[in-house]
Amino acid sequence: MISIIDTVPLRRGSTSEIFVAIGLSIGAAVSLGFSRFAYALLLPAMRESLHWTYVEAGGMNTANAVGYVIGAAAGAWFSKRLGIKTSFLVSLALSGQVLLLTGLVDSYNVLMLLRFIGGLTTAVTFVVGVSLAAGVAPDASPARSSLLLAIYITGVGSGIVISGLLIPPILAKLGASGWEHGWLYMGFIAILAMVPAIAATRAVPEQLSPDSGVLPMKEAAFLWPTFISYALFGAGYVSYMTFIIVLIRQSGSSALYAAGFWIVLGMASVIGTLLWGRVLTKMREGVGAGVVAIVVLFGTLPTLIWPSLSAAFVSAIIFGGSFMAGPTAVTVMVRKLLAPKIWTAAISALTVAFAVGQAVGPLLSGYVSDMTGSVSAGLWISPVLLIASAIAAVCQKARQ
Repeated sequence: MISIIDTVPLRRGSTSEIFVAIGLSIGAAVSLGFSRFAYALLLPAMRESLHWTYVEAGGMNTANAVGYVIGAAAGAWFSKRLGIKTSFLVSLALSGQVLLLTGLVDSYNVLMLLRFIGGLTTAVTFVVGVSLAAGVAPDASPARSSLLLAIYITGVGSGIVISGLLIPPILAKLGASGWEHGWLYMGFIAILAMVPAIAATRAVPEQLSPDSGVLPMKEAAFLWPTFISYALFGAGYVSYMTFIIVLIRQSGSSALYAAGFWIVLGMASVIGTLLWGRVLTKMREGVGAGVVAIVVLFGTLPTLIWPSLSAAFVSAIIFGGSFMAGPTAVTVMVRKLLAPKIWTAAISALTVAFAVGQAVGPLLSGYVSDMTGSVSAGLWISPVLLIASAIAAVCQKARQ
């Protein structure tokens, strides 16, 4: 099916490519910055207001991740049948509506359902958005292409910063019950952001080779170390992201302090993602992902070993500056190793593995926290999983 969105040609190497990538980054901001990661800011208030255990809190993120698994698996399918641009915009619009609806209910089961649907729609947004960003300048140099891709992924950090500026003041004014307003405001912003997202999507050139929709088994087998590494990476980093604000608040820190931590983490993500985009193009395939996993691992340690104000902000800078380099590393590798017509299918399949890890990580971390009565104990799951991710990553072979 031909996309219903028209195209505006871009000049190769022009600044307009940068603005298109920035416009597309709205998809990353909504799909991960808002829908997935802002939950960590709202989790303490939701636990208090709705009387959840840590397993129930982790289960909410797991429902989101299960939906993300299905959405990631279906991303290439939607792209092939609806067109890559239509798939991106429709899933982005639905993601904004789910954010709004999440602020209107308090039933655990209904919230679980909405988190599941939100995971599905945002996965399609993010996966298809990565392919769109990779196609903004299809004939550009690897360095230029990686920059445009990195700009797209900086949307995640931008979404984190916006949620950090938005949600804590709401909770400070309204108390724990203000969590509903946090979701509502993010939903309104996501809907309004459709305007620049539509303009950016229109400007992306049509793909020269249409998506195949399916990753050949031969290619999937070739990428097996990356599949394992990406799943472990997803489980390791998201466990930290889910419960780190709970740990900070339990240590006696104020909501303002937690907000500052979150904003610094998001700003570090924006800057770090841009820097990583250039570095990863110069690294051999699996080495880049392995290095990223090790750096993220070091980012989790300061708050676990030295729980203090300074350690938390060191953690925010190191972790924030590197955790979204994981998707960048995998996408750069896909562009290096595979034909353009299977980029979306490969990114989709790898994101399934990533999402499976994200589904398991919070549950595992929440279980350990409940069993030990310590959030910190549950968070030690993160560095263990990240070590395993780095080991698997370096097993990825290059093309002969």
